[in-house]
Amino acid sequence: MKKIQLILLAVIALMITACGTTQTVPLTGRKHRISVSDEQLLSLSQQQYTAYMKKAKKSTNAANTQMVERVGRNLSRAVESYLRNNGFASEVKNFHWEFNLIQDQQANAFCMPGGKIVVYEGILPYTQNEASLAIVLGHEIAHAVAKHSAEQMTKQQNQGVATSVLGSVLGAVAGQDAGNIASQIAGTGFSLLNLKYSRKDESEADYMGLIFAAMAGYDPSCAVSFWQRMSSASGNKATQEWLSDHPSDQTRIANIKGWLPEAEKYYQAAKSKGSTSSKSSTRKTGRTSHKSAKTSTNRKRR
Repeated sequence: MKKIQLILLAVIALMITACGTTQTVPLTGRKHRISVSDEQLLSLSQQQYTAYMKKAKKSTNAANTQMVERVGRNLSRAVESYLRNNGFASEVKNFHWEFNLIQDQQANAFCMPGGKIVVYEGILPYTQNEASLAIVLGHEIAHAVAKHSAEQMTKQQNQGVATSVLGSVLGAVAGQDAGNIASQIAGTGFSLLNLKYSRKDESEADYMGLIFAAMAGYDPSCAVSFWQRMSSASGNKATQEWLSDHPSDQTRIANIKGWLPEAEKYYQAAKSKGSTSSKSSTRKTGRTSHKSAKTSTNRKRR
């Protein structure tokens, strides 16, 4: 009975440490708790972004660099317009957009909190046109808009406290060695649970990014062919979703197909408004040197 009481106390302690504010994710309406302030996150993001850009080599391909900047600006305008018109106007101040094309042959891109976007040259052979690039950038921007970084930091904080508490409780019951082992086991368990949340974040970013691209006037149907190209380039090997932080290509493509009818409505609305991006959404990517597809798809896309 005493052991049960102590374990219950540990659970209560975990609940207490899950502090922060409840926030709503734009577009999806999902509720999540964030214990990291915008100021803290943006400060950390700026520091890491500045350090990264000091070492990174910017692309010398002027046409592709301009394309990344153009697509990025179109998306940022659409995102800010949505935020202002849907009850999230206070979030706009957190974004100070920057768009960079980097000399790196990985098929990758990322957006740091605050709107610091980096695209690797290695992904351009797979995007092939501006609409597909908008799908990629929309996905990365969605991570920032949904505050996935802050959410993951909050989970890591809670995980660390919970593991420590549970280890201490079991250590008091069965001795220090048992406590150390329990901490290791608890850490593994929490990591597996967090992987599930991470996959949810990726799917949420897929959905939001698709809608953002459509809002900016880019054909959302291009997302299907883009992910099919990415899947083929990686040998179309199925990943074990349980241990992956990304959905499988098949799951991702199926989800996107299901979201297309909704995205199409935003796309048609953007076209009816005469969006400049809709007129050039299938413009092809400029040529850039890259390694073969199978050697350049080190997919760390966030």
